[in-house]
Amino acid sequence: MREPLRTPEKTRAAQTTLAAFSAWMSSRAGKSFADYDDLHRYSTDAPAEFWSALWEFASVLGDKGNPPFLVDEAKMPGGRFFPSARLNFAENLLRKDGAATALVFWGEDQVKRRLSWAELRAEVDRAADALREAGVGAGDRVAAILPNMPEAIVSVLATASIGAVWSSCSPDFGAQGVLDRFGQIEPKVLIACDGYYYGGKTIDIADKLSQWN
Repeated sequence: MREPLRTPEKTRAAQTTLAAFSAWMSSRAGKSFADYDDLHRYSTDAPAEFWSALWEFASVLGDKGNPPFLVDEAKMPGGRFFPSARLNFAENLLRKDGAATALVFWGEDQVKRRLSWAELRAEVDRAADALREAGVGAGDRVAAILPNMPEAIVSVLATASIGAVWSSCSPDFGAQGVLDRFGQIEPKVLIACDGYYYGGKTIDIADKLSQWN
């Protein structure tokens, strides 16, 4: 067996979230976990109990549903955890609020932007309202042609917050590639930029946008 590249000091390891979860899980399960291997073994020996406990430890927002929390355990793929659970990942990601930094964006040399949790939540709320006004509801599809930037993150969170389905592609896609991807899902709303920065240059995609109208 190969030696690990690095082993953290015991004091540092004891301060991790994993250590806190291990201690919490030990109390809940009524058994001791001497190390990570013990905890991992328990997660594979009793996966339903383990992941149900982790849901509670992590304070996941949502309804865990009723037992069983794992169906068709022996199937891989095919096993399903929390088959009757209902949750919204946007709600969970945006549970924080206030002035602490939520998002830092550096776009080459053109744009630098920082959003607090309060600002991110406010922008997501506004975007979600705009999608609702456009008729988007649960199960509808929202497509986007955007670079990796705050507006893309806001849009995907807004889409998820109302139960809609998100799909996106980079603005450097060819016109036919975009049509092939989004034509399959028939989006109710398309969000698109008119250009992007790459290698210090401004790339205009207005000509491609005209082909998607």
